Amino acid sequence: MNKVLTIFALFASLALFAQQEEKKGIEKVMGEKSLPSIELNDMYGKKVNVADLGSKGKITLFSFWATWCGPCKKELSNLSELKEEWEKKYNMQFVAVSIDDSRNVTKVKPYIEGQRWDYQVLLDVNQDLKRSFNIPNVPFTILTDANGKVVYMHNGYTEGDEYVIEEEIQKLKKN
Repeated sequence: MNKVLTIFALFASLALFAQQEEKKGIEKVMGEKSLPSIELNDMYGKKVNVADLGSKGKITLFSFWATWCGPCKKELSNLSELKEEWEKKYNMQFVAVSIDDSRNVTKVKPYIEGQRWDYQVLLDVNQDLKRSFNIPNVPFTILTDANGKVVYMHNGYTEGDEYVIEEEIQKLKKN
């Protein structure tokens, strides 16, 4: 029994350490990183330079997701309900970045249209943007200020996380 408890304690310690290191990595990026100059296609085949999105003078929320990710779709649904209000209230824009690969990317447009989500959707098929931010998995949220500087990053989704994001947005509006 003591061996089981020791092994459990070891795994719990390793998991906590890994979580703290991931958080340090995310915090290290924040404040140092601006949006990279990476071109991605939108759902309609138009090329969009990600860095240009940060030069529009708007707070930008990037939500990295995939069609096979349940928590991602829940987050986008909940954000969709707040999108119009936040765009007006905080002068911001929303960008959904699909990391679906070449086999699944054809599912993105029908899914978005079926949900009636009014997001700008970028297709990160080769995961270049995902890699540039060292994103471990989806869902992953990045918030940039009006100058395209990363101010907040969050991995995962739990119901209500959108209100934590709103608190971060409110901090930007106070500055």
